[in-house]
Amino acid sequence: MQSTTLLIIGGGPGGYVAAIRAGQLGIPTILVEGAQLGGTCLNVGCIPSKALIHAAEEYDKLRSYAGDSSLGLSVAAPSLDIARTVAWKDGIVKRLTGGVEALLKKNGVQVLQGWARIVDGKTVEVDAAGKGGKPLRLGCEHLLLATGSQEIELPGLPFGGAVISSTQALAPARLPASLAVVGAGYIGLELGMAYGKLGVKVSIVEAQDRILPAYDAALSKPVRARLDGLGIAVHVKHRVRGMKDGGGALLLEEPGGKEVELPAEQVLVAVGRRPRTEGYGLESLLLDMDGRAVRVDDRCRTSMRNIWAIGDLTGEPMLAHRAMAQGHMVAELISGAPRRFVPMAIPAVCFTDPEIVVAGLTPEAAARRGDDILQATFPFTANGRAMTLESTDGFVRVVARKDNHLILGWQAVGRGVSELSAAFSQSLEMGACLQDVAGTIHAHPTLGEAVQEAALRALGQALHA
Repeated sequence: MQSTTLLIIGGGPGGYVAAIRAGQLGIPTILVEGAQLGGTCLNVGCIPSKALIHAAEEYDKLRSYAGDSSLGLSVAAPSLDIARTVAWKDGIVKRLTGGVEALLKKNGVQVLQGWARIVDGKTVEVDAAGKGGKPLRLGCEHLLLATGSQEIELPGLPFGGAVISSTQALAPARLPASLAVVGAGYIGLELGMAYGKLGVKVSIVEAQDRILPAYDAALSKPVRARLDGLGIAVHVKHRVRGMKDGGGALLLEEPGGKEVELPAEQVLVAVGRRPRTEGYGLESLLLDMDGRAVRVDDRCRTSMRNIWAIGDLTGEPMLAHRAMAQGHMVAELISGAPRRFVPMAIPAVCFTDPEIVVAGLTPEAAARRGDDILQATFPFTANGRAMTLESTDGFVRVVARKDNHLILGWQAVGRGVSELSAAFSQSLEMGACLQDVAGTIHAHPTLGEAVQEAALRALGQALHA
């Protein structure tokens, strides 16, 4: 039996970052991954979806230039080779996964490709992928669980055939003539809008009364307007009953109870993800759970000594950057450093068109907490850079305490606002007040000026709106 100080199950963003940091700190580390390094995010999630979204945006732009463009640009009718698009996307993924592998090797981390099964809190067996034979038994002082999450499958719409998950949606051999997307959360809308821009007739189905129900109505309004502009049909307050016998249509129940058919060559089920807790012996540890997620404290410790859990396995928010930060912390804790996972904010970005960013408290969340707040919004209609980008639908909003002007949260919707997330998080982590941001010189012309203007407006000192 081979032994190590730290054994990590799962090579996604949380697992590989923990392994790299542990290697830097001189901790003997073994990382076990059954599929590909990089996990869901790098292989079939964050990175490939943004690549497809970019390709779709460029194609949609070309199609708009084939008509009457206000920029004075015109092109012949563009064409799309989806196989080349997918190959380009796969090339990005391959370069990034290769980079992760090189970093692990550079920092002395031993990587085992194979499927792990927990024997007990100190022992794991690994069935080396494709090698057969007797499983390798590993002993460890510390066990880090970083197994991620998996797509939720609907009982009436099992994956297979015409019903696809986001994984299949990111690697199409060909584009369907029509696509029904079940779920109007960020995954469903990101992929639905991308397919719509690629020329597919897309319909969105959502059981709740509006799209992006996790975001407030003001943030989702510009996205709904863009859906309408793309010709994407949205069916809110509709429940899915299953596929029509013989395929070709999705059966829906309208708010009044009437059953209707929605024609669709393919159906993308995007109703969320759940922690990956099955298939590797986790139940044998009898850890404390929060529903389907593993319960951890502010140091990512589970209820069993020297067993740690990070990322999607520990529940919401299921974000790669949260897992990375947790993995980094756990490695330092094992090395003896005093650390706690108590971030002031974990930014969330929705890569729809336009993009949405939320960091810290929204006005509603602050009010529920009992804070006496002030808020201010600066519209992109008054931002010169947004005008030059032909994208003025959206705004930046700041939420702060009324008594001392401490900033509690930021929200934004608009083209390219994902790049503002770093400024939002930094101001929250540093305990900035409105005066700090208002008094910081922001470059002109940039979208970032809207951040300063929102702070100025909250202080009653608005200059450009």
